[in-house]
Amino acid sequence: MPPRTKSSQSWLKEHFKDPYVKKSWADGYRSRAAYKLLEIQKKDRILKQGMKVVDLGAAPGSWAQIAANLIGKNGVLVGLDILPIEPMANATFIQGDFKDEAVYQQLTDLLKAEKVDVVLSDMAPNMSGNKDVDQYQAMYLIELAVDFSRQNLKVGGSLLMKVFSGVGFDDLIKQMRQEYEKVVIRKPDASRDRSREIYVLGLGFRG
Repeated sequence: MPPRTKSSQSWLKEHFKDPYVKKSWADGYRSRAAYKLLEIQKKDRILKQGMKVVDLGAAPGSWAQIAANLIGKNGVLVGLDILPIEPMANATFIQGDFKDEAVYQQLTDLLKAEKVDVVLSDMAPNMSGNKDVDQYQAMYLIELAVDFSRQNLKVGGSLLMKVFSGVGFDDLIKQMRQEYEKVVIRKPDASRDRSREIYVLGLGFRG
């Protein structure tokens, strides 16, 4: 195994000191990201019993844990990620690349041509360190999530997705305000201050 770089050592040190990481271990969540969705849910109540939900970029499954619990046994949850996800009750997972047409088709087939109540997207590209390239890749994934929601959300449904501030952000918000009754921006406490990530929530899809 190659020696760890100073940056990776610094990240590990920060990670293991992170109170949300420690809390996720104690609470049984698969990652600290659970608390981002929990905070948004507390403010905006987007997930309810019996809903049909799609979770894009679902690995390792902490958002799915929250969603499956909130929608209950009568709800439907389908998650997708390029990485494997450990199975859990009341959820169906697909391993594959959302950019792959065959994987996209597998997801829509699982939905059985039925519209969904909520689309969650915590997708992010593998960061290269080149800010311009990373922003382009991130916005491409965001556009895919927006387009998927446009085709699969029920009228009145919600889209929650991770976005990185930068080029394309203002145009995205403008576009979403045309398609949703309300658009809000959230920066949960569990999202690290130095991170450019923010969460955009579209409420009341106009169809």
